[in-house]
Amino acid sequence: MNPSSVLKPIGALGIKVKRAKRAPLAWRIENVCRLAYIRGWLAVHIGVPLARAFGLAVAYGKLEALKICADGRKINYGVLGYRVVTTAFVNFVTDQLQTETSVFGDFKFHDSGVGTTAENVADTGIETTDGESRATGTQTESAANAYRSVGTISYTTTKAITEHGLFNDVTAGTLMDRTVFTVINVVNGDSIQFTYTLTISAGG
Repeated sequence: MNPSSVLKPIGALGIKVKRAKRAPLAWRIENVCRLAYIRGWLAVHIGVPLARAFGLAVAYGKLEALKICADGRKINYGVLGYRVVTTAFVNFVTDQLQTETSVFGDFKFHDSGVGTTAENVADTGIETTDGESRATGTQTESAANAYRSVGTISYTTTKAITEHGLFNDVTAGTLMDRTVFTVINVVNGDSIQFTYTLTISAGG
């Protein structure tokens, strides 16, 4: 065979990272201007460092969201809020330190709703359920002191989602955290991936 006739394939491989589109600017401004968001942001970025300076143990939640549209588009809504870990959860932890049950490690069930009443430590559930099944989240840790659950809720009808809760049961259970946020509109086939992180810092 003539060496000059040997095929020599050539080519180039490129990698393009496609990031999710950010939520509309108007939505972001409206969400961060809510009193609950501002209080939570100040607590995390000012209150927590002060507490650490005085050697106090602290715990706070953070909720993020990624909307996955029916056509495959993704919209990153970022941080929805930093509040609020409930009294029911705190009491539950106190009880578990005395008598542990199997549901202690089950805070992975994500629920969403259409209620708009501001979150409160006295909350024990979603204000107005959206009628969809709770999503079972994946449990990890984003840091040694940060528990994280990522769950994706799928929607079957048009809804205006305004609240999220994390529970330790697929239908009932104890509410760990409820967060209210500026409306995220969904239609049949859309889904929202919620990422909840509970950070606990030691004192001393």
